[in-house]
Amino acid sequence: MSKRNDIVDDDDLELDDDLVDDDPELLSRPDPAWRRRTAIEMVVSGVIGLYASFVLSIEALVLAGDANADLSCNFNDKINCATVAKHWAADLLGFPNAFVGIAAEAVVLTVAVALVGGVIFPRWFMRTAQVIYTVGFVFAWWLFYMSYFVIGALCPWCLLITLTTTLVWAGLTRINVREGNIGLPGRAGPWARQFVAGGNDWFITIALLVVMAAMIMVKYGYTLL
Repeated sequence: MSKRNDIVDDDDLELDDDLVDDDPELLSRPDPAWRRRTAIEMVVSGVIGLYASFVLSIEALVLAGDANADLSCNFNDKINCATVAKHWAADLLGFPNAFVGIAAEAVVLTVAVALVGGVIFPRWFMRTAQVIYTVGFVFAWWLFYMSYFVIGALCPWCLLITLTTTLVWAGLTRINVREGNIGLPGRAGPWARQFVAGGNDWFITIALLVVMAAMIMVKYGYTLL
């Protein structure tokens, strides 16, 4: 009897190294229930991010009409959406970044809903989505860097978008790694698939968000009281 026959089913994630060496594609076979859960997480985060982008877009239009407008998230000098929105980084492409957020979240929501419905996209599509959303992920964190270190003020809605973008990116990466769309050399591929299949990547995601929260509390905690 071959080693492959010793495998119980697709949900058995504790595979021997010998089995992985025998057939490295075993771990990359789609798990519908696992994929659906991850896609639902992406949908929830995407909806929240889309809402935040809409709010920021409206406030950008308000500021365009009145530069001294008092926005709903202007709490003080340090927690102030208007201060952030008036900086050049908020209009990096010549128009409010929130408009880009609306487009990006709408696209990723469409993909996530399709994944919930069981759609299997081709590898080239998932890789392209990964590259594009990784750019968005880096951009969101660059904006946080600019707000924190350069502008010296924080926008609550922007922070929410950074949070949701991180969660969506983590979910997309989780699917692509688990299903082998992101190829890693040698034994790193099967190891990475086992790592995410066991939910261990959540520790990395949570740690990143905890670091962001800690940075905010250390520098601006007193303004939240």
